[in-house]
Amino acid sequence: MSFIHWAHIENAVWLPLFMLAVALIIFRTYKTMGAFALLAKTHKNMLHLMGSKRSFTKALLTCCAIGSIFLAFLRPQWGKQEQSVMQEGRDLLVLLDISGSMRAQDLKPNRISFAKLKIRSLLQQLSCERVGLILFSGSAFLQCPMTADKHAFLMFLENVDPEVISSGTTALDHALQKALETFKQAGQRKNKLVLLLTDGEDFSTNLHRIKKQATDDGISLFALGVGTPEGAPIPKFDVYGKPQGHETDEQGSIALSKLNEQILQELASSLHGEYQRAAYGDDDVQSIVRFVQSHEKERYENKTVSLFHDQYPWFLGAAWLLLALEWLL
Repeated sequence: MSFIHWAHIENAVWLPLFMLAVALIIFRTYKTMGAFALLAKTHKNMLHLMGSKRSFTKALLTCCAIGSIFLAFLRPQWGKQEQSVMQEGRDLLVLLDISGSMRAQDLKPNRISFAKLKIRSLLQQLSCERVGLILFSGSAFLQCPMTADKHAFLMFLENVDPEVISSGTTALDHALQKALETFKQAGQRKNKLVLLLTDGEDFSTNLHRIKKQATDDGISLFALGVGTPEGAPIPKFDVYGKPQGHETDEQGSIALSKLNEQILQELASSLHGEYQRAAYGDDDVQSIVRFVQSHEKERYENKTVSLFHDQYPWFLGAAWLLLALEWLL
């Protein structure tokens, strides 16, 4: 039955329950036929034969009805038809800080892993947006091009390993510059949305100029501050990923990396956006969702989808007919 498409094949996990129902029916039939055998001794063999055949037929009809219901439960489809669908949504570029300070553990298990959890939660609540991923520290690069395939995006996100991330400094100007280049390559867009996840430590040299360019290009930015104002030490790792103490300052003391909210608030204000500190609850993600949904959807491409016609009513009809015959016997 390779021509059949099973829309809810995941419901096959309920197969043991249906098999249990069939086993109970077979057991009941066996007990009924045994009872007929006791009643139809010596000269009543005809009663035994008729009763046995009737019980067997009723059990067979019931088992076939259960099998039809199980197949309908899997939602069989056939008769494929291709249809062109216009897609609408918004473009959202995620800028993720992977500098050494993002290994600090004031948010558990660490800032970079905490930021990744927020991104995953966000994607679960966005419906038809295209998303792209830019990673940055002292430089920036496009990790995932703009795509509507969220599974592909998450695969790129999973490849961001907190144990082997860059140990360099942070340059927000390089991240914004890469975002501008990415939007330019994507063509004319009315809305250019950016989500920035960083602890705000910045060693930019051209942030003022890039910020002005981003404002002129219509970038709207939501800044999510990842970290705490109290800060935390930055762990050091060897080439094998094993902990090797903490980063130190010029005096040899353990250096603390603190969340710099001021620069993120100023950046978000300049780029027609919002700032919020990342928290363990879901309020920050909800704020990002509202920020994205406050912007108008745009058409970005036609997509050809394959549509199958549902055929499960045939299986339900067959089950109803089989049960009706079983009842009449």
